[in-house]
Amino acid sequence: MQTTVRAPITFDGIGLHSGQKTRMTIYPASAEHGIWFKRVDIALGDTMVPARWDIVEQSPLCTKLVNSAGVTVSTVEHVMAALAGCGVHNALIEIDGPEVPILDGSSHPFVQGILGRGVQEVLAPVRAIEILETVTYETDDGWARLSPADGLTMEFHIDFRDSAIGQQKRRLDLANGAFVRELCDSRTFCRQADVETMQSNGLALGGRPGENAVVFDGDHVTSPGGLRHSDEPVRHKMLDALGDLALAGVPIIGHYEGSRAGHAMTNNLLRKVFSTPGAFRMVVCDDTTAAKLPGAGVHSDEVPAVA
Repeated sequence: MQTTVRAPITFDGIGLHSGQKTRMTIYPASAEHGIWFKRVDIALGDTMVPARWDIVEQSPLCTKLVNSAGVTVSTVEHVMAALAGCGVHNALIEIDGPEVPILDGSSHPFVQGILGRGVQEVLAPVRAIEILETVTYETDDGWARLSPADGLTMEFHIDFRDSAIGQQKRRLDLANGAFVRELCDSRTFCRQADVETMQSNGLALGGRPGENAVVFDGDHVTSPGGLRHSDEPVRHKMLDALGDLALAGVPIIGHYEGSRAGHAMTNNLLRKVFSTPGAFRMVVCDDTTAAKLPGAGVHSDEVPAVA
């Protein structure tokens, strides 16, 4: 069965890039509603923004949605990953600003809130996109790929010249709540030089090293408290990828692999999948298939504790 959140969940925080204070509330929604954002700070016009791959305005820094009226919601990837990782198919997300609050830079607060309130079934079958043929999107910087698989599995490779990050690789089967246990607490990260460049250009105005981002400088982690995982950067890249894949609108059954991939690359991969005849099919999940999807059977006691 499809699911929604059991009760409203509110989050207050600042936007990572805008620095603007924002309140966001996730509300229950009916079957077949999907995930939608609503800008409650805008009085006139179309304020509803669907969480959908084909309205993404591509950016290397975050995932930004823009509806046909030009209304935007940005940095949606962490809450989308949380919803997908908790198995939530339907929700209305009201937000009073242009950017989802960054909170601690991971999906952990969203996951904790969703599972703390609980998830409830609604009377509709779960549909999924089954990948039938391997599709790759490649640039000079890296590549992303979806290929056939039995459930949703993921493999990611990163390579940074900062020795504190370096080369990292991780593979994960996202069934049985693995996202919640293994990825949800991994925070966004950046290099110190990039922070200075972004802020001088009016970006990352809400960045607070140690509070909502991990900052690396050569062979040092400059953020107080250090890392939550020795490979936290590649785990966060996988978190981002799940959030961006969730914009397909339904779960994906396939193997995602990314090498130095980012938000724009994953979105372009989805665009290529949907424009390639025979690359996928929509299926209604039986109980066995649904049990392999992210979030199936996950419980609040599986949420990792964070400092």
